Amino acid sequence: MPDTEHNGHLGTESPESALPARRLSELAEQAVRCTSDCCGASTTFSNGGTERPAAVTHPDLAGLVSVQLRSGEGPIPVAVDGGETVETGDLLRAERWPQYRAVALDAGVRSCVTMPFRRAGLTVTLSLYSFRPDALEDASHGPARALGDLAASSLVRDRSYRAALTELDQLGAALRTRPVVDQACGIIMHVLACDADEAFAVLRRVSQGTNRKLSDVASSLVETRGRGLEQELVSLA
Repeated sequence: MPDTEHNGHLGTESPESALPARRLSELAEQAVRCTSDCCGASTTFSNGGTERPAAVTHPDLAGLVSVQLRSGEGPIPVAVDGGETVETGDLLRAERWPQYRAVALDAGVRSCVTMPFRRAGLTVTLSLYSFRPDALEDASHGPARALGDLAASSLVRDRSYRAALTELDQLGAALRTRPVVDQACGIIMHVLACDADEAFAVLRRVSQGTNRKLSDVASSLVETRGRGLEQELVSLA
């Protein structure tokens, strides 16, 4: 199998999975470089959602990952479910996972090891493959494990960072729209002779009833100064 220059992602990449996919590619490439007798690697990522980014260091390995994710059988599903490393010394003598075994042998793979790494609801798997039987016995205790630990921790930090950015964006949007919402509530308070809480409740009912953003409803109300909406506002009070 050629070197890692043929690295690629599996499946369609969404903006949400782009960063995990890059991390997976880097992990697979680095693991191959530091593991003797390793002809290639694959990685997967799961956070409980429907998308499951994966990466391989050679196109021939894509089928090994796909058949496992599709059938739910093979070292990757077993490692994810059990949280333990799964080793297969010689696939020629192995009897379990017939679909995976057939694809692996067709690609020339004789032995493999899959290591799972769990962090805060995320699971990363790193699978190493060899053309030789019993060639990866020490791989799960070598530098590839340290790389997997680091990659999983990095993905958790990436997720926390993206969540923080999203929260900041939402807070910024709320701060930007607050003045116009306050103005709209002031108009409603004047029309209905009500307090601020009642005015905001009316504004929210208009938003829900028209399926429009609260800020958009507020902007429209401010632009018209409430003219022509007196009866409608009264009916919602």
